[in-house]
Amino acid sequence: MKSWFVYIGFVVGLILNSCSGGYSFTGGDVGDAKTVSVQLFDYQADLVQPQLSQILTDAMRDIFVQQTPLGLVDEIGDLAFEGAITDYQIQPLNAQASDLGAVAQNRLTVEVNVIFTNKLEPKKSFEKRFSRYVDFPAEADFNSQEEELLDQVTTELSENILNEAIGDW
Repeated sequence: MKSWFVYIGFVVGLILNSCSGGYSFTGGDVGDAKTVSVQLFDYQADLVQPQLSQILTDAMRDIFVQQTPLGLVDEIGDLAFEGAITDYQIQPLNAQASDLGAVAQNRLTVEVNVIFTNKLEPKKSFEKRFSRYVDFPAEADFNSQEEELLDQVTTELSENILNEAIGDW
């Protein structure tokens, strides 16, 4: 009977050990990486949004801490992200059918240039532009919605960047 418990314990230990081999909750592969760093994204867009650099940087840090086993570090991590916000714009999207001069929706677009460095597997490093947008009613007060819209866009950008960096599909 005692050997049966030892056998079950061995099998359970083997299963648990095989599940922890560098995979994140997203299905991505972080390989042997233990740490991640995300530097403050520089703001280079023409239209100024003073909080966007910090909002995007925080969203990036949050997604890697929440969805991977990596530890966040201030110095250069095994996986390192830096870059710049290159575009932030609000554009009219489409006209209302009843009044050709009136706009029905606006679009908030954020574009970011990301430099990803994988110290352990340099071939997986990249520099790439990512862009996301969200549409909102033209009659809505943008100032009262801006924080929520930025949260949505930066979350989607962060997910796209995470998937590009460690996605294993």
